[in-house]
Amino acid sequence: MGELEENKKHLSSSWFCCTTKCFPISKTSSSKEQTCDNQFSETTPRKPGGWKSMPYILGNETFERLASIGLQANFTVFLLTQFHMDQVEASNVINIWSGISNFAPLLGAFVSDAYVGRFRTIAFSSFASLLGMVTMVLVVSIPQLHPPHCTTEQTRLDQCKGPTSSQFGFLVLGLGFLTVGSAGIRPCSLPFGLDQFDPTTDEGRKGINSFFNWYYATFTIVLIIALTVVVYIQDSVSWILGFGIPTGLMVCSIILFFVGTKMYIYVKPEGSVFSGIGESLVVAYKKRKLEYPVDDKIVGVYYDPPLAGSFKYSKLPLTNKFRFLNKAAMILEGEVQPDGSKTNPWQLCSIQQIEEVKCLIKVIPIWASGIITFLAMAQQTTFTVNQALKMDRHLGPNFQIPAGTLSVISMITLGLWIPFYDRFLVPFLRKITKIEGGITLLQRIGIGIVCSILSMVVAGIFERMRRNSAIKHGDADGIAPISVMWLAPQLILMGFSEAFNIIGQIEFYYKEFPESMRSLANSLFFVTVAGSNYLSTIFVTVVHNSTAKNGKPDWLTKNINEGKVDYFYYFIAVLGVVNMVYFLIVSRTYCYTSNNVLGGEEVKEYDVELNDVKK
Repeated sequence: MGELEENKKHLSSSWFCCTTKCFPISKTSSSKEQTCDNQFSETTPRKPGGWKSMPYILGNETFERLASIGLQANFTVFLLTQFHMDQVEASNVINIWSGISNFAPLLGAFVSDAYVGRFRTIAFSSFASLLGMVTMVLVVSIPQLHPPHCTTEQTRLDQCKGPTSSQFGFLVLGLGFLTVGSAGIRPCSLPFGLDQFDPTTDEGRKGINSFFNWYYATFTIVLIIALTVVVYIQDSVSWILGFGIPTGLMVCSIILFFVGTKMYIYVKPEGSVFSGIGESLVVAYKKRKLEYPVDDKIVGVYYDPPLAGSFKYSKLPLTNKFRFLNKAAMILEGEVQPDGSKTNPWQLCSIQQIEEVKCLIKVIPIWASGIITFLAMAQQTTFTVNQALKMDRHLGPNFQIPAGTLSVISMITLGLWIPFYDRFLVPFLRKITKIEGGITLLQRIGIGIVCSILSMVVAGIFERMRRNSAIKHGDADGIAPISVMWLAPQLILMGFSEAFNIIGQIEFYYKEFPESMRSLANSLFFVTVAGSNYLSTIFVTVVHNSTAKNGKPDWLTKNINEGKVDYFYYFIAVLGVVNMVYFLIVSRTYCYTSNNVLGGEEVKEYDVELNDVKK
């Protein structure tokens, strides 16, 4: 404790801090002001362009999404009809690829934050996506790169030839390029757009709120276009044209992105949050035997330097949650250099670093609940599509709905519900609950979990009805003489699940994490999707290999009319119920970031003191 008190005295009485450095207080007042002025003149970036940059950023986002989603929306049908895979193989390929693509943004966020910055990461990843799309066009264009065409009779007799190892390898190459593109674009696109606004001004804060609205509005519009126009072209006109159009749109996206280069604000990489997380855990372990200061004073005892760079990021106060991490910020002799910086990052961490780790640890239980919820959503692009292929998809005598288009029902539900929820339901609930959002974010996430459970129950009921109809009245191809629109209820419920759970999760991460963790917050959502994809692959494989008994086919056999996909849906619903119980337990014990401050008044006074120095 003697060393701690000496360091406390040393730091609290001998230093003052500007934006990026601390200086001895022995300098005269005028020297301080001059030094701080110099610091500001050297580090202050040019003024953010705000909405002037948005046509290029949102335009780039729109074209890139339309390209990537247009390629992926009908991919199950592509694997079933063009590569002649069975539903288990196609489901596993999509889930594994989707899982890798959704884990990859963690790596992209690390590279962006630590080394190259968001602009360069997006630029490089855009070219990788373009290479992936060009590869997919080659796959459908060159006969040697895909299996031979299969006639209706061959399909009925199960005589279609699957892909060779080289054909499948070339397909994997294209998917690999697309994964590299996802790794950089997904975690950086939204934060890069937010970088263009100044959060310290009213205009900037309003711009940020509007940007969120426009960002998700364009995303919904793009999904609807991709799931209708692009999928229809792939299904009814030509796969070459259906893949070629997204490739051309990706070219437009890259061109538009580079046209706006002179207007962008470029935030330099200031180190990845992942490094800070690792340092905090290691240093906390090393200092685990230290005793806490008796009065938990902050100044001098804990290392709390000003944030480097601009004032864009807000400082986090010290909290009592996961208090064992606080020891990582306790200052010992020789750990702080004369300029106020730490001697070794693996011996001392700042309050900011350890509070960022606490933010991550706190949300992990909530994050885990999303994996099972997304497990239900993952079936939209696999078994739901296969169901649609075995139903009457005609609208009138001359038009047939593409099987991959059905997911647009969820998107339409989402698009109609969100404005109603935001404009009418939230104000009504706000009067009752006195909560700004009408309900809490955790309540919103919980409602989404309930909707996902109901969607699987309804899906199981209608799958049983579809299968019985196909067996009793189906044609030679096993097509049930019932309308594909019977799948609408389960897709509508899934749309509600997305409206509450997905949007609730994204908003939850952004509000619970500080600005410095935006890339991680954006990536965490995709990691949830990745976890559900891998879990879906495991369950599909286990069910496929273990449910065939007494000469009867397994639940997920190649011919969906001979299987029991409805049992698989009920199985996911049961998992959802267990997940809901788990979520209720962890959400009741969750404490929002703003509610657990150590010595609130003292922290407030200390922040004011630092702000005075900065001014």
